[in-house]
Amino acid sequence: MISMASEPLLVAAIDIKEIIMNTSKLPAATSPRRAAIVTGASRGIGRAIALRLAADGLRIVVNYSGNAAKAQGVVSAIRAAGGEAITVQADVSQTDDVQRLFATTLDAFGVIDTVVHSAGVMPLASIVPDSVEVFDRVVQTNLRGAFLVLGQAAQHVRSGGRIVALSTSVIAKSFPQYGPYIAAKAGVEGLVHVLANELRGRGITVNAVAPGPVATELFLEGKSEEQIAQLGKLAPLERLGQPEDIARVVSFLVGADGGWVNSQVVRANGGFA
Repeated sequence: MISMASEPLLVAAIDIKEIIMNTSKLPAATSPRRAAIVTGASRGIGRAIALRLAADGLRIVVNYSGNAAKAQGVVSAIRAAGGEAITVQADVSQTDDVQRLFATTLDAFGVIDTVVHSAGVMPLASIVPDSVEVFDRVVQTNLRGAFLVLGQAAQHVRSGGRIVALSTSVIAKSFPQYGPYIAAKAGVEGLVHVLANELRGRGITVNAVAPGPVATELFLEGKSEEQIAQLGKLAPLERLGQPEDIARVVSFLVGADGGWVNSQVVRANGGFA
């Protein structure tokens, strides 16, 4: 016999069971056969995202530009954990390369449910005439690359899918020498908002994740230990972000629980900005 005192616990247990069962019935967002492209996935934040989404059950295309060995290392780690992954070399700033990236993914996995655009460069330069070559290179990779990747994603991601582009919280700080990087990433955020509207009716969400300072090779390169320590103190949480911090946010956005978040820029920065 169940006592009156135990009835609330029984009701709660039934409610939790119903939530779990209902969640398990969600559409492609929870399907173990989903496939994702992660650009710039051979190292840093992209690598962490690829590993996390593989752990979430997605089949992963590890895109890289130049370091085949590191990209293969990510694939090996995913396969060792029981996941499925392949590498595809492509320069995101080149139209033919991006087309081939998506075509190869479709040949390998048959579908594309998620695209996470993480590839980028971050050379620093002041806003002076002599820096125009740096500016052009940053825009070529970070903005043109985003346009090409998001454009292919718009054509090939199936209904109910997810598109995420990496931006930066440095936009809110306007640090000296970050002009080219901030200009390109501000453009990326604009593309995200527009694409979310252009994909109306297909159930596809398009969002940006804007990390603050994250302890990656890209960010730490050329900085002294003193500079790194100072940067680590900027956020109220008083540490640099880790690639896994960003990967967890992306995991949420591309998962079932992130389905109502659309056309947003998520500032994943520990309070940095």
